[in-house]
Amino acid sequence: MKIKEVFCALERFAPLPLQEDWDNAGLQVGLTEAEVSGALLCLDVTEEIVSEAMAKGCNLIVSHHPLIFRKLAQVTDTDMVQRSVMMAIKNDITIISMHTNLDSANGGVNHEMAVRLGLQNIRFLNPQQMNGVEYGMGTIGELASEISAEQFVQLVKKTFNCGCVITNPLISRPIRKVAMVGGAGDCAIRDAEKAGADAFITGEMHYHQYFGHDDIQLAVIGHYESEQYTQQLLKRIIERECAGVKCYVADTQTNPLRYHF
Repeated sequence: MKIKEVFCALERFAPLPLQEDWDNAGLQVGLTEAEVSGALLCLDVTEEIVSEAMAKGCNLIVSHHPLIFRKLAQVTDTDMVQRSVMMAIKNDITIISMHTNLDSANGGVNHEMAVRLGLQNIRFLNPQQMNGVEYGMGTIGELASEISAEQFVQLVKKTFNCGCVITNPLISRPIRKVAMVGGAGDCAIRDAEKAGADAFITGEMHYHQYFGHDDIQLAVIGHYESEQYTQQLLKRIIERECAGVKCYVADTQTNPLRYHF
């Protein structure tokens, strides 16, 4: 199977037009006519990730976060992005990224978060349509039963294997309806409130966004932690649509943050 066939399968699941205007999802580096020797799935592309692809015999890397966000003025050894591009090209490795299009796709990253938390009746937080395809940034659903804010925080911490969970003051009422947006999703808090959510989970938030939301439990778990299951999602898509392609979830840990207690 050729790399372009894997790319087409990924785009059928998460069409590139669903990405945000500022994003740069899609083909990042390399050619797509080559036969796939293996696909390494990751959140971020680093030099270590390219090295792991080489060691595993993979000529395709599929990441969530694009390696190239902005136009490169040059390709040298100046920084990690440029060095990673050079390594990939030298070793005939193609890099494809599925970012905000995969966030917004039906069954995408935010849906995966909701499933992992055990939510039921999962749906888009703010559904939209493009060419008859429903999509949306964020999901909402219900826990099987009401739990306290303290129990909710512990559930979130366990589900996403968080070093910590940052919250606003814990609310006193029970929590059942939960909304979430992976990554930096504080722009969707108002949508969560309008939808009647008891709690809202995201990866990171600006300081001032914590104010003025006393009736909803905010839970901030870390950008990487909120999207960590994307690799398994990509693996399922490729294995289902591209039988025979060897897929590997990256062993390299690319989270740049460390928690010290």
